[in-house]
Amino acid sequence: MNKLQTGEFYGTHYQKLPFENLILTDTEYTHSKVDWHYHENPYFTYLLQGKLFESNKSESYYLEPGSLLFHNWQDAHYNIKPQEFTRGFHIEMNENWFSNFDIQTTNFEGSINLKNPLIKKSINKVFIESKINDQFSNLNIDTFLIEIFSNIKGIKDQNSKNPIWVKKLQELLFEEQIDYSLKNLSSIIGLHPVHLSREFSRYFGTSLGNYIRLIKVNQAFNLIILNQFSMTEICYQCGFSDQSHFITSFKRIYQTTPSKFFKKIFQC
Repeated sequence: MNKLQTGEFYGTHYQKLPFENLILTDTEYTHSKVDWHYHENPYFTYLLQGKLFESNKSESYYLEPGSLLFHNWQDAHYNIKPQEFTRGFHIEMNENWFSNFDIQTTNFEGSINLKNPLIKKSINKVFIESKINDQFSNLNIDTFLIEIFSNIKGIKDQNSKNPIWVKKLQELLFEEQIDYSLKNLSSIIGLHPVHLSREFSRYFGTSLGNYIRLIKVNQAFNLIILNQFSMTEICYQCGFSDQSHFITSFKRIYQTTPSKFFKKIFQC
């Protein structure tokens, strides 16, 4: 079985950024199939464009733009890519990185399919920093990654204690065509609106409104990277009422407007 060394991924690298104890790669996947292999270090795969089927010894994933996986070290897997342009962003951390921040890799075994919008927000900020790439980027990236692992561990520890309605609501919130009103969501999961409003942040780490906003803004983030739609089309595809609300929401989370973000990533 092939072992890939630090910074090594199958495909063509548009960008490879080495920082202290971590390396970022922006890669076009060029192989229709990559047989069983594993990587020397733990890493994140964030699919930016195209589709990918990935399977390990316990699970299989059909990945689309916006899909995010974490692989612990020596987690064996294989990939199959359809005949279309496919691009992924990788964040690879060595043993020293985890040691420096007292993060135990044993808490994150195997592969983890990450859907939480708080985690994706932080991953998106890492991606933005990779395009800024100035003297502060390493510090910011470390901060975002620590935040990500804290969230992953918190979610993992909390899952065993979650009531049934939490998992049901998690799945519901990612459905594209749904009335997000408190009354409707409460009715579907069989919970009183007041109880849902009061308890939501306890299990989701933020308010219900902000959680939904993050899902929509993160969706817009991925559509901007695809470079297939106008900002107006993205605005309405993601369920914003108008351009003003879209721009304000995006800027509140990513400290830049959608148009400026587009210019930043496509000038590289």
